[in-house]
Amino acid sequence: MPWTTHNVFNQPPPLSNSNLFTHDIALCEAVTREGAGWDREWLASVGLQLGSAESLELGRLANAYPPELLRYDARGERLDEVRFHPAWHLLMQGLCASRLHNLSWQPDVQPNAMVARAARFILHAQVEAGSLCPVTMTHAAIPLLQNYLPQPYADWHDALLSDRYDAHHVAGNKKRGLLIGMGMTEKQGGTDVLSNTTRAEPLGVRGPGEPYRVTGHKWFFSVPQSDAHLILAQTAQGLSCFFLPRLLPDGMRNAIRIERLKEKLGNRSNASAEVEFQDAIGWLMGEEGEGVRLILKMGGMTRFDCALGSHGQMRRALSIALHHAHQRQVMGKNLSDQPLMRSVLAQQALQLEGQTALLLRLARAWSTPASEHERLYARLFTPAAKFGICKAGIPFVAEAMEVLGGIGYCEESELPRLYREMPVNSIWEGSGNVMCLDVMRVLGRHADVLTMLDDEFDAVKGINRHFDRRWRQLRLQLPHAREGVAREVTQTLLQLASAAILLKVAEPPLADSWCGQHLDMRGRRGLSDDLCSRLLLRASAR
Repeated sequence: MPWTTHNVFNQPPPLSNSNLFTHDIALCEAVTREGAGWDREWLASVGLQLGSAESLELGRLANAYPPELLRYDARGERLDEVRFHPAWHLLMQGLCASRLHNLSWQPDVQPNAMVARAARFILHAQVEAGSLCPVTMTHAAIPLLQNYLPQPYADWHDALLSDRYDAHHVAGNKKRGLLIGMGMTEKQGGTDVLSNTTRAEPLGVRGPGEPYRVTGHKWFFSVPQSDAHLILAQTAQGLSCFFLPRLLPDGMRNAIRIERLKEKLGNRSNASAEVEFQDAIGWLMGEEGEGVRLILKMGGMTRFDCALGSHGQMRRALSIALHHAHQRQVMGKNLSDQPLMRSVLAQQALQLEGQTALLLRLARAWSTPASEHERLYARLFTPAAKFGICKAGIPFVAEAMEVLGGIGYCEESELPRLYREMPVNSIWEGSGNVMCLDVMRVLGRHADVLTMLDDEFDAVKGINRHFDRRWRQLRLQLPHAREGVAREVTQTLLQLASAAILLKVAEPPLADSWCGQHLDMRGRRGLSDDLCSRLLLRASAR
């Protein structure tokens, strides 16, 4: 229209065209410190691409236009296919090019590849979270498939390790890239997989690698468009793991019927299905009755990815809040210069400093499973990180939303989508209580875990009194801790682990402040103005 009533001012433009890696000083330092400095050039290149307005728009479009189920074609033939917006496919191309689905398993893999992959995962999580689900499951499944891939699908190995994304509905041996999904949860029980009712009977001979006829259902069948799924089903010897391909060796569709796609709070770009198996064909992986043991091998990696994803989204929320606060003026000063706002933002930046240090240290432990010390570190702190970080993400994003005020609450902002995404990582792959009970299980069953903790924490003894006091108290408690205090034990272990790393590598004011904020039993205290400035500078790379 030819007239206007006002000019828009004092409203910063949306954050875009920034480098998600080089602007995150804590992540840059951790990548080098934990032995993946060889990947910094790639990370900087990907960080620039992902921070562009074009990439961020792909994330928006993939969620604004979620997948739809196509049950039948024009002739009435059953299809059971899932159609995605083109933005989804472009996002998947980028994820596969970054090898988030297989970097750790390359034959010529660089040392500490899990550290590099963790950093790449954190960057991609800041753009779009739903598309991480397919690569998470594929990454966790590949080690199992390398040992148990059925003979009719033995020629899948190269495509599983490629950097290509191939969405064509054709036989796997004709595709340039493959993705693997998982299906464990049934209507009567999610965590309680032993109550599964899906059954599998051999077509002929029983045993590993043999085909079975599968009948039953899955209430959460993640990424139904995957080339194959790993599922659990009951056999004569108990719960067993099966390789369930989308297409059979003769090219015919397997008898997997998609009943509907889930309507979820968040994670809307990603398809989660309810399915029924009507005499579907699956191949037994391992021995009958070994299903839970095999699935648990993958569970740790998918849980680690949950923590990485939540951290990446928290990082994006803080970046948006900082970008706004550095430009928005109130009472003649930028929000970032207002003492109370500076304190809030600095507290959030400090929280991410500890999380970044812990997650990349944990990735190094995953990279060195031959070391018993590192294996125990990964086994204990993976469920602890999933519990603590995924839980922390929900109030963290809400706090960032408050920095922007009303415009942060509106759908044109990225923050509502980030907020809706946050609860899923606390729920999927085991809820908070399940993670805490797993931590208690590790403490109770692995005699050497306390020795590992002593080695980790005694190395920084005497540096900070809050750390020393809290570790001394917990060390006395651990041999007698019971289920009722599992959450407190898990949270304290996670805080101590983060503090131990910061006490080793961070500037003393930063490490001391972390300990004061998270380990001082008297409660949080304010940060000094100098430290606030330092934290905000590191977080925004300004």
